Amino acid sequence: MTDTAMEAAAVGKRFRRHGDWALRDCTFRLPAGRVCAVVGPNGAGKSTLLALAAGLLAPTEGTVTVLGTHPARARARVGYTGQDKPLYPQLTVAETLRMGADLNPGRWDASTAERIVAGGDLNPRAKVRSLSGGQRTRVALALALAKRPELLLLDEPMADLDPLARHELMGTLMGQAAEHGTTIVMSSHVVAELEGSCDHLLLVGGGRIRLSGEIDDLLAAHTRVSAPAEASLAPHTVVESRTTGRQLSALLRPAAPLPGDWRTGTPTLEELVLSYLRNPEAPASTALAEAVA
Repeated sequence: MTDTAMEAAAVGKRFRRHGDWALRDCTFRLPAGRVCAVVGPNGAGKSTLLALAAGLLAPTEGTVTVLGTHPARARARVGYTGQDKPLYPQLTVAETLRMGADLNPGRWDASTAERIVAGGDLNPRAKVRSLSGGQRTRVALALALAKRPELLLLDEPMADLDPLARHELMGTLMGQAAEHGTTIVMSSHVVAELEGSCDHLLLVGGGRIRLSGEIDDLLAAHTRVSAPAEASLAPHTVVESRTTGRQLSALLRPAAPLPGDWRTGTPTLEELVLSYLRNPEAPASTALAEAVA
């Protein structure tokens, strides 16, 4: 066992020799046992990052380590569900689950797979090609969870699900993490979808890691302030600021005690994420990655 579920060191990926970089200079460490939100806008590099961790892609530069080894060698211990939920359309739901059992001898949890499928009232004899997007998502998640992975990688897992199904399956995921110590990494561009469930954050913007660390630590390291318009923000690190009339509002990483006449507060996760995404030149906050580099 390792205390690190996933680690990247100066990772870059581009898909054509002279094309744009999908990821560049990404360095972070994800401790084992966390439920990690990978957030960022569409096209930021979230799917590429998860595919690298799953061993489906190789980095152009740098290294990715999963569960203490190369992603290809960890594949039996990793579950992965991509955005497109690849399944064999000619198989029935029951045949798909039997295939999962055959491919994962000794690890397969049939009761978990059957419970997830039954929660969607799926007919076991229905062909995969006849299922709706949300139903295919449920089958794909059943395959990934029943494998009993040590690391579960989910790329936009809830995109096709209705709110009730999202709530149910998120509860199933949290139960898996609590009962088995599974590290779960979920990507989304909707922060509110993950805010109440995750304890670790990777914010990807423009192909780079903008924020990395425990969510509580990241929030505690930032402060929302309201101050007179003429106030100086030095020597603090400014993520975002704007002046409206006589009022200055800003999100800071304080470098010293703040003046007593400033109004201060802790940002929400959504405020933190949006501030960094709106200001791509703001210095990244990757204290965890720096601490283990």
